[in-house]
Amino acid sequence: MAFIERQLSELEEAITGLIAADPNLSARRDILTSIPGIGLVTAHMLLIEMPEQAASLAGLAPFTRRSGKWKGKEMIRGGRAALRSAIFMPALVAVRFNADLKRKYQALLDKGKPPKLAITAVMRKLILLANALLRDGRKWDERSA
Repeated sequence: MAFIERQLSELEEAITGLIAADPNLSARRDILTSIPGIGLVTAHMLLIEMPEQAASLAGLAPFTRRSGKWKGKEMIRGGRAALRSAIFMPALVAVRFNADLKRKYQALLDKGKPPKLAITAVMRKLILLANALLRDGRKWDERSA
């Protein structure tokens, strides 16, 4: 177990060093970590797994099932499972500490949506927010969400 922990630590140091050495990646990391709920590990995961920053690539874009007049429920599918897993915990943190995302989450719950669906919506909102901030090259502030 100690060997694996040492390897993970070395890997984290290598990732941190590589991102710090590249001014573009370093600036993008700083933008991502300015968003409440997104920490260093999640920012690194976003930079590695999804450099193009699209919600559908994370598997968080809703798809409606329909055929003729029949319309099924919307659901997410596809995308990068590792990224979806990495953004789940930051979404839970954002629901507690980011006022705008907390309001969005509560509004969905008030409409009778299941909590997991509401968290998925917050996850998607975090990805879209990160994409917009990276596109504009600016850090998060209260008005960003």
